[in-house]
Amino acid sequence: MSHTLTRTLTTPEWQQLQALTRSISRPLLAGNHVELLRDGAETFGAMYEAVDEARDHINVASYIVENQGPGEELLSRLVARRRKGVRVNLAFDSAGCWGTSRRVFEALRRDGISLLEHHPLGQLRTWVGNALQRRNHRKLMIVDGRTGFIGGLNISGVYAGSSPLKSDVSGDVGADAFASADWRDTHVRVQGPVVNELQQLFIDQWKRHTGRGPGGEACYFPIPRAAGQHRAGVAAAECGPGHNDFYRALLAAVGAASSRIYITSAYFVPPRRLLRALTDAAQRGVDVQLVLPGRSDFWAPLHAGRWHFGSLLRAGVRIHERHDRLLHAKTAVIDGVWATVGSSNLDWRSLVHNAEANLVVLDSAFALQMEAMFRQDVAQSREVLLHRWLGRGGLDKMKEWTARRFEFLL
Repeated sequence: MSHTLTRTLTTPEWQQLQALTRSISRPLLAGNHVELLRDGAETFGAMYEAVDEARDHINVASYIVENQGPGEELLSRLVARRRKGVRVNLAFDSAGCWGTSRRVFEALRRDGISLLEHHPLGQLRTWVGNALQRRNHRKLMIVDGRTGFIGGLNISGVYAGSSPLKSDVSGDVGADAFASADWRDTHVRVQGPVVNELQQLFIDQWKRHTGRGPGGEACYFPIPRAAGQHRAGVAAAECGPGHNDFYRALLAAVGAASSRIYITSAYFVPPRRLLRALTDAAQRGVDVQLVLPGRSDFWAPLHAGRWHFGSLLRAGVRIHERHDRLLHAKTAVIDGVWATVGSSNLDWRSLVHNAEANLVVLDSAFALQMEAMFRQDVAQSREVLLHRWLGRGGLDKMKEWTARRFEFLL
């Protein structure tokens, strides 16, 4: 069944369409409905609903799987559907689940859930070559081939938190603060023809690591039917250096931008091409703004990214840091027409090492929702001003210089 673009496009949409179709290998499909989900409560509520309504299969991929908070609730619902005869396949990353008891996965396997562990840390071959740092960072769920979820949220207890980050008098944030803090993240629920692309991505990953499909594939691809007006495509990357559809799509969109670029990234350690693309856009008059974390659960990426603030600020890029919540979202909206939500951070780990997946949406109405969300984040953030940045302390500069030495591994 063919799904083509029929509505007359505005000039920014046409420019971004041309840039997008040249940069991604998977098709851009019309007839989708994409629903923006902000934070844990909205996302897990939508997931619970979809799981409970599943009739044939549920395919899930998550970097982290924990049986705490909403993660525990989701896993229990997956088990309940499996007991009703629904096939459930769960792919998880070994490094991401380092802190999860093996008993959790043993129990899921006993309950009939099929499991795929990406690059198990207990295997010698994982520690040889680059396999240790090539992780499956995707966050996907596909239910009955009709409803898909993609974004930044893991199956994790951190989304049960409801408190802002609190620091001691020195400004440091401890592990307990991160565990109880309210994490800021973004996900989407999607229905329509593009769900088949998410499904194929999941199956391909399973086959790549097992040599066979997860089973039941005959029912995984129902005849696609239109569910809305959104044009959407999947921009993904496999582990290791090579073709990265998302990175290519983002660079193309930034290069084609004519008015505004709004980016939110949990980890921002930009490669040279991305840094140059953002500064070039700002210098040609595009409004380039970034929302980045002011606190992080890992100090090195935070400070490695800050190393680049000077060149960005001098070029006219505006940078906002969010300090009150732990920012984990990975989104962008460009020219009010191009938007993406997914698992890809703007760092070397996401752009070179990890398997990642993003949904790219070309639709002005959806982009307006994304811009509204971005402005809300800006309102809750502190802007980094150049004169204050140049006057920061020597300790901060030393942290940046040190972290910068290892940015390819971050």
